This record gives sequence, C-alpha cells and structure tokens, in this order.
Amino acid sequence: MLKQTIQTDTTEAMKSGDNFVVGVLRMLLAAIISKAKEKRYKISKDKPGASEEILSKESELTDEQIIEVVSSEIKKRKDAIVLYEKGNRPELADKEKKEIEILKKYLPEQLSEEELKKLVEESVNKVGAKEIKDIGKVMHALMPKVKGKTDNSEISKIIKELLSK
Repeated sequence: MLKQTIQTDTTEAMKSGDNFVVGVLRMLLAAIISKAKEKRYKISKDKPGASEEILSKESELTDEQIIEVVSSEIKKRKDAIVLYEKGNRPELADKEKKEIEILKKYLPEQLSEEELKKLVEESVNKVGAKEIKDIGKVMHALMPKVKGKTDNSEISKIIKELLSK
C-alpha cells in the first residue's frame, strides 16, 4: 500500500537525518490521516450502529484516495509558489518547489503532453463536444482515465484549445 511506502520512506529519512524530507512526509501523512478521519466520520453518520472494527476497516483510504491527497498537497504548494513569487519571496517559492518534487514520487507516472492531448481528443469525440460549454462532459468522460496522472489545469487548457477551434 502507498501509505505504508510513505511511512517507510519517513522512517528512512529520519534515520538518514534528512529533516526536510521528514517534515514533508509527516505533513503528507497528517493530510492522509485527516482524510481518513473525514471518511470515518461520514461512515459513522451513515451507519450509526457500526462497530469499531467496521469503522476502522471502511475508513482506510485506498491507494487511489491517497493519490488524491498527494495531488491536493501538490496543488496547495503550486498555489503557494504563485503567491510567494508575487510577494517577492523566491526562497519560500524554492522550498515549495522542493516539497513538490518529494511529493511527486508518490504519484503514478505522469502523462506526456502528447498522450494527454490524444486522450482529450478521444473524449471530445466520444461525448460529441462542440463548444466550450461542453467542457464538463469532456472532463467527466476523461477523469477516470487520467486521475492522478496529470494536472487538472493542464487538462482544462487542452480541452479549451480543442473546443475553441
């Protein structure tokens, strides 16, 4: 499981004395635990009489859900980079970039731009999208194929380019 890999990498970073990596991975683990607690709370509301064992088992995150958490953490850092660069704080922007590089290790292999364009074109043709307002239909058809493998803003940009022709 991906969570186990992250925990193992955290331990190894601690042993090697790499405090920066330890900090990044601890933040990631905290985000994963937080997401699991949200899931557990939802389950406890849906199944009020559920036993502790059922709650624990059902609230565990799948690798796909952990990838979503990693993607979310990367997006937060990308947003912070933009703000730091606007605020003329390049050292903080560089720190965020280094954190992104560490987090990317836990994402599946990313799609190349050519692969992504091909998948977008297939989805546009599949749903019969003709105008920009059809972007939601295309995204809906495309997301299961590309989830965690690319940045959503990149997908949106390519769809807009295709539909504006």
